[in-house]
Amino acid sequence: MNVSSIVVQTLPKYVDEVVQAVKDCEVCDYHLHDEKGRIIITIEGKGVAEELDKLRVVEAIPHVIAADMQMAYSADELDAHMEVIGNANVVPKMLNEDTDVRDIVYNGDLKKKDLYGFAKQFDNTKDK
Repeated sequence: MNVSSIVVQTLPKYVDEVVQAVKDCEVCDYHLHDEKGRIIITIEGKGVAEELDKLRVVEAIPHVIAADMQMAYSADELDAHMEVIGNANVVPKMLNEDTDVRDIVYNGDLKKKDLYGFAKQFDNTKDK
């Protein structure tokens, strides 16, 4: 399932008329508007194609100047990313080994360090 937020723009003199048309159409959910003619809605779809079809319906409402997607959420995409994160090795290798704490080099705040020296030391680090 995909959900996208849409900002609909109309002239202030038509905002009440467009808000009512948005509320009456069955392709979106109305959330709020302001006196400048900006209207916030969301649309849902099984995929991007369905969302775009619904966006075209909103764009065709009389007095709509523009209807632009601002943010999108895809449950399938999120699930895929969560699976990658879930399968990732997020614990540094050093923490899973019997490392003597005296061998751990703390580099602190890199903004205050010599980055070239740090890079040289880092490049010389060997995996155990």
